[in-house]
Amino acid sequence: IVLGYPGIIYTTSNGGIKWTSRFIGFHTMRSVCFSDLQRATAVGDNGEIFMTTNAGDNWTQQISGTFYDLSSVFFSDANNGTAVGRTGTIIRTSNGGTNWIPQVSGSSDFLFGVSFSDSNTGTAVGLYGTILRTSNGGINWNSQYTGTSRIFYDVCFTDNNNGTAVGDLGIIMKTTNGGSVGITNINNEI
Repeated sequence: IVLGYPGIIYTTSNGGIKWTSRFIGFHTMRSVCFSDLQRATAVGDNGEIFMTTNAGDNWTQQISGTFYDLSSVFFSDANNGTAVGRTGTIIRTSNGGTNWIPQVSGSSDFLFGVSFSDSNTGTAVGLYGTILRTSNGGINWNSQYTGTSRIFYDVCFTDNNNGTAVGDLGIIMKTTNGGSVGITNINNEI
């Protein structure tokens, strides 16, 4: 699946030989995440969220509860998903997207990326070197010190401890302890 503007989603089922376009909304769609081979959720500007249960053939709009732009979505399993976006927006579902609940991020910075290693442990990244971390499914989000004010655009954790954040001007930072002791800038540029 590839996302585009305005509200266009392209899908392929043959490795990219043929692409089919579908119009699903009026705003730019920015991120999509599959929770299994058939179910995917896409998020975009103006709080738009769409879900498919048949690998992209049909899409159903969901109520996000926000009008802020959403920039990233991540599902750790079929039920637990998190979306992040403008003004520190974090919304979470525990029922596969039927309901989205706003969470208190403690930040007003634009969040661009989110990753969860399990249903409880996750990280969100964004403007001004922002890295937020939760270990209780988003009930609380704690800021982590990065030593930089560069924008982080995305983050990926392979387990609860090992993660990498990437961003502006080639910055790459990683942690091997969930960021609790410090995050290493592996390209030595701040």
